Amino acid sequence: MAGWQRGGLLAERVLWIAVGVVLVVAAHLLPALVRAHGWRVRAAGTALWAACFVATCIGHGVFFILAQKHAGELRAAAVPAVTAKGRGMAEIARDRADAVTRLARTNARRCVEPCMSLRAERTAAAARVEALDIEQREAQRAEAAQDRVAAERAAALADPVTGALTAFGVTAPRAELVTGLAFAGVLEAVACFAWLLALRPADVTRAVTESPATPAQQGSKAAVTAAVTTESRVVAPVVTVTATAAPAPLLSLPVVDQQDDVTRVRAAVARDDLRATVTEIRKFLGCSQSRAAAVRKQL
Repeated sequence: MAGWQRGGLLAERVLWIAVGVVLVVAAHLLPALVRAHGWRVRAAGTALWAACFVATCIGHGVFFILAQKHAGELRAAAVPAVTAKGRGMAEIARDRADAVTRLARTNARRCVEPCMSLRAERTAAAARVEALDIEQREAQRAEAAQDRVAAERAAALADPVTGALTAFGVTAPRAELVTGLAFAGVLEAVACFAWLLALRPADVTRAVTESPATPAQQGSKAAVTAAVTTESRVVAPVVTVTATAAPAPLLSLPVVDQQDDVTRVRAAVARDDLRATVTEIRKFLGCSQSRAAAVRKQL
């Protein structure tokens, strides 16, 4: 969306979108991909990742700011408009000034005897001034209504969160920029951390996701015999597995692996290098708690 909004022609929009996709993928995967390499590759990858991260956040910020602008325009369009009826304040003020001047001139004129025409002229001038005063008050009320609508539209254009930030002395454009970049940074940080967890090394993944021994494996009858040579004193374990709960081809590999662990633990206990507890076995084998418990049960 940010690339589509930033481009003009169709080709420009397509290229902006392609660039944005490349930057987003690089920002997501670079930390997980360079973790297994040397420090030089990690340093270069970190610098490149930081540049991609900033560029991606800027693209996201463009989208967030434009989205807030469009939402504000829709909110402002929902505010009912007020149309001014009649003349403007400037024109009314000019006519009122002329009427007041005319009334003052008629009041200044004097007649020796009753003059009906002068009295009628004074009455007409006073009525003209009064009518202009009423028109002026109506125009003032219309202008006040227009000012209220303009204030409501300005408030609707501003985002509610950024509008609240302006109370702390932050301008509205800067508040929108800060909130947009904050959203983008949190979004990309979550994505990078998720890829770090998803692309873990194989040994860590095996240690975490290793399942405990099945009841069929725990119920298997296994006999371990050690053939000891008199010259080298090397213990060679011979594993014999007899499965009772399932066919032998299905359970041979897991049981053999478990019996190898049992043999190692048995030898370490015989040498007094290890205590036969679940915690010590787990530390010795580097396995999960359930696997250590299964080995101790077999032991």
